[in-house]
Amino acid sequence: MHYDIIVIGSGPGGYVAAIRAAQLGKTVAVVEREALGGICLNWGCIPTKALLKSAQVFEYIQHAKDYGIEVDSAKADFGGMVKRSREVADGMSKGVKFLLRKNKIAVLEGHGRLARGKKVEVSKADGKKEEHTADHIIIATGGRAKELPSVPIDGKKVIEYRKAVTLEKVPKRLVVVGAGAIGTEFAYFYHTIGAEVTMVEFLEQGLLPREDADVSKELGKVYSKKGINVLGNTAVESVETKGRGCKVHVKDRKSGETSVIDCDMVLSAAGVTPNIEDLGLESLGIQTNKQGLIEVDPYYRTNVAGIYAIGDVVPGPALAHVASAEGIICVEKIAGMDVEPMNYNNIPSCTYCIPEVASVGHTEEAAREAGYEIKVGKFPFTASGKASAAGAKSGFVKVIFDAQYGEWLGAHMIGLNVTEMIAEVVAARKLETTGHEIIKSVHPHPTMSEAVMEAAAAAYGEVIHL
Repeated sequence: MHYDIIVIGSGPGGYVAAIRAAQLGKTVAVVEREALGGICLNWGCIPTKALLKSAQVFEYIQHAKDYGIEVDSAKADFGGMVKRSREVADGMSKGVKFLLRKNKIAVLEGHGRLARGKKVEVSKADGKKEEHTADHIIIATGGRAKELPSVPIDGKKVIEYRKAVTLEKVPKRLVVVGAGAIGTEFAYFYHTIGAEVTMVEFLEQGLLPREDADVSKELGKVYSKKGINVLGNTAVESVETKGRGCKVHVKDRKSGETSVIDCDMVLSAAGVTPNIEDLGLESLGIQTNKQGLIEVDPYYRTNVAGIYAIGDVVPGPALAHVASAEGIICVEKIAGMDVEPMNYNNIPSCTYCIPEVASVGHTEEAAREAGYEIKVGKFPFTASGKASAAGAKSGFVKVIFDAQYGEWLGAHMIGLNVTEMIAEVVAARKLETTGHEIIKSVHPHPTMSEAVMEAAAAAYGEVIHL
C-alpha cells in the first residue's frame, strides 16, 4: 500500500502524529510491533500513575485518624494493585485503538524498518514481510531503560521499570539506582507498601537532580522523614547477584569511601536509551549524534528528505507530552501549515511521587548563570488554607522573574496536586505574562493554586499571607 504518511511507533508521539495527520486529510498508517500506545500507555506513564494512586490511597488509610476517621486495619494487596494498574493500561491502549480506527488510520502490526525509495518493510510475528511506501515517514520508536555497565539488567534481581510494574511480590529490601523522576516515583511506591528502600544517585544534588535545588532539598527532607535512604553524589561500582540477594557496591564520590548495600532486588532507573536499532538508519545515511539520537531540524526533518523523527529518539526531554507536541508540529509542517518551532524552555516537568513535583523554565541557579537580575518569590503550603484543610502542608511554590522586564523565567513546585497547577505557568509564559499580571489575576479561595499568585506577590514584596 502507499500512504501519504507512515509512522513507525504508536506511542504518545506516534499515534498523536498519525491522528493529527489524518485530521489534515492525509492517508496514514502506523507500524507497531507491540501494544498500541507504546511504553507510556502500557509500561510507563499510565500504569505507574495507577500504582502511585493505590499507594497514596493506602497512605491515606494509614493516616485516617488524622482526618477523624477510625479504620481498624488496612493491608496492601500488591497483586490487586498490579491488576488494577494493568487494567488501566489495557483500557488506555484500547482507547488508542479506537481513536486510530475512528480516524481511518491503518495499523500495520510488526517491526518497521526503513528501506530505500521511501519504503517501510514490516516484519510480522509469523515471519512474513510486507513492504509499504509513503511520501513521508516519521520515526517514533521511543526509548527503553538505559543499562549502566556497572548495573547489568537480568530481569530477575536487577530489573527496569517494565518489570517493576508487574512484580509478583514486594521485595523486602530494594535499591533504586537513579533518583530522577522514574526512580523517585518507584521509591515512593515500594516504600509506601512495605519495602525498605535505598536510593543511589550519581549527581551531588541527590533527589531529582535536575530540579531546582530548593525542591530537591525539600523532597529530601520528606523522604528522610518517611524512612527512605537517599545517597547522593554516589556511584554504583558493581552489583553482585550470586546467592539469594544482591550486594550493591557503591562509592562516595566526594570522600572516596566504598561500602556495600545488601538488598533483595535492584531497580535500574538511570535514564532512557533511544530505540534506533534495526531501523535501517545506516543504509539510508540518517545522521545520529554521539548519544545515539537522530539529528533533526526544528521541524523534525532528518538529513534525508521525506524522513522525520520525533520523541525519545531525538534530542530533548524524553517526555510523553514533548513527543506528542513534536508529532503535531512535524505533521502540520508536512501539511504546509505556518508552524512555530517548539520552545523547549517552556516544557513542564512532572514527578508524581507524594508530594508531587512540577516545574517549568529556569531554575534559580540557571537564571543567575544566564545573567538575569532576578526576583524570587516563595510561598509555603504551611500558609495555605486549602493545604491545611487537606492535611498536606508540605512543600511550596517558588517563582522566578526577570527584575528588569517582569518576564516569568521559571516556576518550581512541590506539594499536593502541583502537577495539575504547573499548566497555569506554562500558559502564562507562552502569553508573555508578567509577575504583576499574575498578582492582579484573582485566584479562587481556598485552593492550592492560590500559592502561585501569593508566590508572585512575594517576589514583588506584596504578599499578604506571610
